[in-house]
Amino acid sequence: MNGIDELSEDDDGGAAAAVPAISPLAASLRENTARGDLVLVVDDVPDNLAVLHDALDESGYTVLVATDGPTALARAAQAHPDIVLLDAMMPGMDGFEVARRLKADAATAEIPIVFMTGLTETEHLVAALESGGVDYVTKPIKPKEVLARMNVHLQGARRARQQAQQAGQARNALDAFGYASITVRMPEGRLIWQTSLARELLMRYCGTEAPATPAAIVAWLERHLPQAQQAGAEPPPLEIGQQAASRLQLRVHRQTGDADGTPSAAVPGAGDWLIIIRELSDTAVIEAMSLALKLTAREAEVLYWVVKGKTNKDIGEILGASPATAKKHLERVYVKLGVETRTAAAGVAIKRIREIQPHFEV
Repeated sequence: MNGIDELSEDDDGGAAAAVPAISPLAASLRENTARGDLVLVVDDVPDNLAVLHDALDESGYTVLVATDGPTALARAAQAHPDIVLLDAMMPGMDGFEVARRLKADAATAEIPIVFMTGLTETEHLVAALESGGVDYVTKPIKPKEVLARMNVHLQGARRARQQAQQAGQARNALDAFGYASITVRMPEGRLIWQTSLARELLMRYCGTEAPATPAAIVAWLERHLPQAQQAGAEPPPLEIGQQAASRLQLRVHRQTGDADGTPSAAVPGAGDWLIIIRELSDTAVIEAMSLALKLTAREAEVLYWVVKGKTNKDIGEILGASPATAKKHLERVYVKLGVETRTAAAGVAIKRIREIQPHFEV
């Protein structure tokens, strides 16, 4: 087949004998920028392979072929094709099982799979999509139809790779600067990436490790992402661990990948979402206020709860003191800040806190 065959037609399909030559060949082909996308065609009928090979080759694609499931898996693992054209019905390992195994392997999970099938019953077409296929074409194969469908999915895959590259750069920056951030894939709710600080915080506050995402985070995303996506707005933040001393605040930063070409693409909020996590510490803010405004620790604590909208009675209960004691501390705060009202004191404090913590929220 024009010198790009990886399996000759008289090959018995044995993966062990044929696989070693693939990796250097695939590398060579990918370095050749004159060639187009790399396509793996899997079919146990040589005539079908020949028709597709010629049509793809004439259209500028680089073609790899396999005549059985095990060889197809080996080809995909070593060559990382841009798309797979997969015969559904083959002796031994059928196409559905090949697709499931490709999707189960992180190295090949993102490769789009287009099934080729002579089966038109609904259950077979559903099986093709459920096993990981993004599309199907019916036999006898019409090369123009195959090329048209391939082009759609290759464009989607290119966009996904570009988004993944951009997301990777953003994540590397977040990790380098010590931000806690995670990426969650919806609607599955699977944690697919996290910085080291995020890993530490999620274990400490939620007791979970990747790929498990804390249930509270999944529920938050399920509840707010569809409406926020539709409105083009940011979902409200989530707080975990409502202790007085410290808690986590999570914000959706942006979508880093969509679900195009997957069975969940039609689900509102589907895709990969980058989430920024911050540990909020009342104690740290109070200490910073004390230093910045030259207040005693207790005065800074009283002012902090004023900023949070608490009454003297509330503050007394939080501090284990009477409302009168809280009022007395607050009066001393007025003098030190040069203000006369509760609102003015809160305004001075908020301005100074936000100089220290720009994302501080009342």
